[in-house]
Amino acid sequence: MAATAVPSGARLDALLLTVALTTVSVSGPLIAATAAPALAIAFWRNALAVAGLAPVIALRRRLRAELAAMSRRTVLLSLASGAALAAHFGLWLPSLHLTSVASSVALVTTTPIWTTLLLRMTGHRPPATVWGGAAIAFAGVLVLTGVDLSLSAEALAGDALALGGGIAAAGYVLIGAEVRRTTSTTTYTFLCYGAAAAPLLAACLLAGASLGGGYSGVTWLKLLALTATAQLLGHSLINRVVRGLGPSITSTALLLETPGAALIAAVWLGQLPPAAAYPALALIVLGLALVIRAERSEAPEGAPVRAPLEERAEPVR
Repeated sequence: MAATAVPSGARLDALLLTVALTTVSVSGPLIAATAAPALAIAFWRNALAVAGLAPVIALRRRLRAELAAMSRRTVLLSLASGAALAAHFGLWLPSLHLTSVASSVALVTTTPIWTTLLLRMTGHRPPATVWGGAAIAFAGVLVLTGVDLSLSAEALAGDALALGGGIAAAGYVLIGAEVRRTTSTTTYTFLCYGAAAAPLLAACLLAGASLGGGYSGVTWLKLLALTATAQLLGHSLINRVVRGLGPSITSTALLLETPGAALIAAVWLGQLPPAAAYPALALIVLGLALVIRAERSEAPEGAPVRAPLEERAEPVR
């Protein structure tokens, strides 16, 4: 039975990751269409997610018991992951106003490279194929976005912010993978999103970003839509599958957000994707396939631990 259960769990993880990538890809068009400051958008998508998860925690005794029984280490790791997520949003979104979108996207999507490097620094030894697959997938992003790094002080500052956002995202994925070894998705994301919302709120207050004064009803609806799709479905499902797929595969798969957003914009906004979108997608998929193959070949020798079959059989929480 175990021989058939693991592939079934892997298929479920792949399906959930597909849903996560689709909903995360919606965030770009939604953020672009939302008339609110970047930091405020980052704050509200986390704060509204916490508000949505709070009743779930309150009404389910098992989740309340899990939250109360969490070790100090797990709580601190969850808070650290939330801080990394806040840094990712807080650095990347403002970079879009300082440098070109192409440069910002190309630099923030260096996440799988930093993930692999951080894994190496923490004692793991990712196979060479993981490095190669991540590089090929990142090349796909470069094909789509192009590299137009500017030498102006403002653009360089934006590039630095986007690069920092990519590094912070790697920390978010890696810490989340560690917490998810022992903690349910709902409990972890409740703590993580709350920890992300707090510093983002402080950043909004320090920057003088409007937190709602003058927002139209349409803006609030877009913020709710962004929370429901990119945050509660997208990020939460990413945190759900990272335990089974591992941080290398998960972070590399996130590169599919770039062509995914282009395709969604084509369907939703009528903006046809550039000709480079199709070879870029092929490169990203090829790179991801190499990473998956390398991770699976190493799994018997102690690659990231997959979730127990009992948790894999549970419905998404």
